[in-house]
Amino acid sequence: MARSQDRRPGYSRRAQYGIFTGYVVAILGVVAGVAVLITSLVNPDAFSFARSAAAEVARPVGRAGATGRTTGQGVFAAIGAYFNAGRQNAELRREVEAARANAVSMQSLQNENRRLKALLGIVDPQRKPIATVRLIGSTAASTRRYAIIDAGTSSGVRPGLPVRAASGLIGRVVEAGPGTARVLLVTDPENVVPVKRARDGLTAFVQGASNGRIDIRLINQGINPVKAGDVFVTSGSGGLYPPGIPVAVATDPHRDGAIGHLAADPADNEFVIVEPAYSAAARTEMEAIEERGAKTAAGEP
Repeated sequence: MARSQDRRPGYSRRAQYGIFTGYVVAILGVVAGVAVLITSLVNPDAFSFARSAAAEVARPVGRAGATGRTTGQGVFAAIGAYFNAGRQNAELRREVEAARANAVSMQSLQNENRRLKALLGIVDPQRKPIATVRLIGSTAASTRRYAIIDAGTSSGVRPGLPVRAASGLIGRVVEAGPGTARVLLVTDPENVVPVKRARDGLTAFVQGASNGRIDIRLINQGINPVKAGDVFVTSGSGGLYPPGIPVAVATDPHRDGAIGHLAADPADNEFVIVEPAYSAAARTEMEAIEERGAKTAAGEP
């Protein structure tokens, strides 16, 4: 005999209370979810403590994943190198010859720059890195672009510090916990980086495009002189990012600048460097912001 589809509890008080409790719990869950969503949109920093706690808990898993990813990439690279050994050897010979010629030219330029700086009395400021850390995770596809690094306040990492890889700029620290920190990547739409073209100093700024690419916008608009392949580096404007760090390579020029790709892709870098802010004014401003945040968290006026 088929079971009746009538799900009414009848005269059972226990069944009635159970259904009523289920509805109440469901409604409270929806209300709580909506409240959390609205709070996160209005005040994104309200749940920074929860994100930091989650990052701390997931830290061992992230480190293990980063190590496994690097090992896997190394294995596939070794297999590919074995089958392409002959072609790679020929290419390496040509690159070595070109590098030798460039090394001679660079040495002469360095000697000339050293003499000119000595004549002008220019002293290069020495910036000691805050920490060299492992990049244990990053957003693969999202409108917001973040990464997690394996170091926090215990290592001297604070919000506002620039983060770079060997090949270029990664982003800046926005949240720091005891052992992990959250980095706002260059590809995020809210991260604006002042840059200049490496070959002639043409000023521009780089902003994320929400799709993993970046948009290079010229300061002085008009005739667009940007060409595909142009390299843009940090200009030092604003005092946060040190000058001369590669940021972007132009690939598709348009009316106001160009679409480009990053000089340093977070997915291709296992280790990154956290550097101090470029200017003393930027460091003072970061300390003031951090102090105000601590007072707000403690409930002080």
